[in-house]
Amino acid sequence: MSHTVQTLALTHQAALAMLAAAADKATEIGQPQCIVIVDASGEVLGSLRMTGAKFLSLRSARAKARTAASINNETTAIPEPMRAGLAAATNGAVTALGGGLPIRMGGTLVGGIGVGSGTGEQDIEVGRAALAAIGAD
Repeated sequence: MSHTVQTLALTHQAALAMLAAAADKATEIGQPQCIVIVDASGEVLGSLRMTGAKFLSLRSARAKARTAASINNETTAIPEPMRAGLAAATNGAVTALGGGLPIRMGGTLVGGIGVGSGTGEQDIEVGRAALAAIGAD
């Protein structure tokens, strides 16, 4: 029986690269965003509220990032009938709002990114740009 497992972990360099790529994409599409990157355990590695982004969106971006890391899936994958109950049971810590994406390297979950302040489609587009910046799955 083994008492340890090998893991991958995001570095601060990865978080910085993702924040920069996300901010560049948000600037390109003309929608300032709140961006939060968490590790696989949901701890924040980096966050940014771009000038002009809605300040309350920082809270939803954090919930999106943590949800994506927790479920190892996009936040929109939460089934519709479960969404309101999960949000209520976790005091908003779990969300099905678009813009939460898992960060996987070689199929291994290493974290989550949450983006908020635009439409769900804009949030997802910005999140995908951040994933591409580090070669995430």
